[in-house]
Amino acid sequence: MIYCVVPRPLTDELYPKLVDHYEGDDNVTVIVDRREFDRRARQGRSAAADAPQRRVVRDRRRARVPGDLPPLARATS
Repeated sequence: MIYCVVPRPLTDELYPKLVDHYEGDDNVTVIVDRREFDRRARQGRSAAADAPQRRVVRDRRRARVPGDLPPLARATS
C-alpha cells in the first residue's frame, strides 16, 4: 500500500487531482495530512526548556556476558 499524503494547505488544489490520477491504481491511497503540530517540537518535556530536545537512541541488544571463554579442548584423532 502506498499513501500519497497531501499537505492541508494544498488540499483544495491537489487532493481532487491526485484522486483522479490514482483512480485505477489499487495500491495508492491519497490522504490529507491531519496533523496540527509536530509532536517532537513540543516544549516543556525536558528540565531546561531553552535546550533543544534530542532523541535518545538506546541499544536494545542483549548485554554480553562478562568474562572470557574457557579454551576449547583439542580434538583427538
